[in-house]
Amino acid sequence: MNSYTVGDYLLARLNEIGIDHLFGVPGDYNLQFLDHVIDHPRLAWVGCANELNAAYAADGYARCRGAAALLTTFGVGELSALNGVAGSYAEYLPVVHIVGAPSQTSQNNGELLHHTLGDGDFSHFLRMQQEISVASSVLSADNAAAEIDRLLICALTERRPVYLLLATNVAESPLSPPAAPLELTPSVDREQLSAFADGAETLLAAAGSVAMLADFLADRAGQHARLQRWLTEVPMPFATLLMGKSVLPESQHGFAGTYAGASSAESTRAVIEQSDVLITIGVKYTDTITAGFTQHITRSRTIDVGLDHCRIADREFRGIPMAAALEVLHQLALKYGGNWQQGIIAPPELENISSDSLTQSTFWQAIQDFLRPDDIVLAEQGTAAFGAAALRLPEGARLLVQPLWGSIGYTLPAAFGAQTAQPQRRVVLIIGDGSAQLTVQELGTMLRNGQNPVIFLLNNEGYTVERAIHGAGQRYNDIARWDWTRLPQALSVDTQAQSWRVTQTVQLRDVMAQLENSPRLSLVEVVLPQMDMPPLLASVTRALHQRNSS
Repeated sequence: MNSYTVGDYLLARLNEIGIDHLFGVPGDYNLQFLDHVIDHPRLAWVGCANELNAAYAADGYARCRGAAALLTTFGVGELSALNGVAGSYAEYLPVVHIVGAPSQTSQNNGELLHHTLGDGDFSHFLRMQQEISVASSVLSADNAAAEIDRLLICALTERRPVYLLLATNVAESPLSPPAAPLELTPSVDREQLSAFADGAETLLAAAGSVAMLADFLADRAGQHARLQRWLTEVPMPFATLLMGKSVLPESQHGFAGTYAGASSAESTRAVIEQSDVLITIGVKYTDTITAGFTQHITRSRTIDVGLDHCRIADREFRGIPMAAALEVLHQLALKYGGNWQQGIIAPPELENISSDSLTQSTFWQAIQDFLRPDDIVLAEQGTAAFGAAALRLPEGARLLVQPLWGSIGYTLPAAFGAQTAQPQRRVVLIIGDGSAQLTVQELGTMLRNGQNPVIFLLNNEGYTVERAIHGAGQRYNDIARWDWTRLPQALSVDTQAQSWRVTQTVQLRDVMAQLENSPRLSLVEVVLPQMDMPPLLASVTRALHQRNSS
């Protein structure tokens, strides 16, 4: 490979935007491009057990690094990844999906090739992907540089997946290296920003109490540090929704808990719903995180900040990036926020139940004590995610959940992606037995790559979250019984892992003490009562059952 190619250009641009790893599965239409990946000095190939898991891993990586890349082969590979990419679209993650395709000659001739539908039409899958991509392109030697740049800028500004179809011959076509860095500075409508500042000042100057509610889009916009600085300089009550939990510093004075509509702790609900002014940042009120849309937010008293637009009461302001809006509000808080801390309350505590019996309550108490600063915690949709909502995360800890898309099994490969993105941090995965059976093959990839996450496998004999919604005793909510503690050893012949099965609280805490500085992958099977669930999940499932029955 002496000449610089389209494939090399694409890899250079991916690396430029902070992507150091490419997740995926090899296939004959991407193998030559993969040679360029292997030869790249700063971007590493990460093979996964299947394309769906690779898409989940890329999603987890993007949550920790700001963007990710996924490589699949045409047809069979890209369709296997579709569910994972859709989750990234729903939850605003910039994942660059590269699909290795047959050569342009084969496509132009309409040849009946493998991995196609056998009808000579090579655009079926492109059309499918366009529903879950903010931009897509069929690359050619002539358009490659411009289209690669366009799509990457689009992915980063829209914070959603893009789709690049890369034919085998196009990947090998000669192309000059990038001549200049990508232009990523967002534009600001100064007139709209000024009007927003005036409207916000009018509301905040007259307010006796102000609270902040943040959600996941504040995380996607990378506003952690700005928000922490604001709350340090201007103490005030604040909360998050589950989807954005950890975007605000929960160890800091002012944290009021996790807001979940009518299922919130009463003190948390009062702070958010009764303040004179509520500043919402990156918030989307979805069904599962509001216990069935039970939030009571007064629109006329709300300043709402989105990714690229804002709203004060019923007045909309466009062309304002979140960072610009937050800077305006931060300055107003410094000016008027002297009395806002009067609304600060103590955050709700986990119910302290002392018992030898291992239950959801005693498990989450133990997890609260086990967590340490800067951990990356992944909690699977179901009992895990809704149990994690009650935690008070230590300084610098991140929680990764997927409550909007809610694809079970997501967190196990996402944990692999997260640790690939930030190998210096401890990864703690909490996942149910039913979810783990969907994607457990990626344990082998974790071991192959020398990763050492701590995995708490919640064994409650099936789909407890589904039992709570409908069919508690029905066969469709049962799963096969596995010998979980043998799985890590079965999935790797070269790497040692350690496993435990615990049925009592004291056993769990003893194991946790051994895991404080473990250099090996650790799996703890936590045996829990089948119908035991965190209180928030019980509330949410009741709401879902009512909505599904109406």
